[in-house]
Amino acid sequence: MVDLYVYYKVRSIDAARLAPLVHAMGRHLAQDAGVQVQLKRRPEDKDGLQTWMEVYPGVTDAFDAVLRRAVVDAGIEALLAGPRRLEIFTDLPPCA
Repeated sequence: MVDLYVYYKVRSIDAARLAPLVHAMGRHLAQDAGVQVQLKRRPEDKDGLQTWMEVYPGVTDAFDAVLRRAVVDAGIEALLAGPRRLEIFTDLPPCA
């Protein structure tokens, strides 16, 4: 299992239109793939942009393909100000 972190820029003027689409995508992923998304953003706007992050804790390596399909189906890419960037993190093993 891995944790996926996806971050991207959103024009501040598009944020109100994008939020419902991302929330709907999260609901579909919860229902269809059994994952919970956490939607976050940096507290400040910079140069008319916001930075948003989706966090998907405890997913399988195969979830990346499911997420890519969900993004297309949700139609969110048209409202982004640049690419979605994906980072994968794993847990450190416990100390002996």
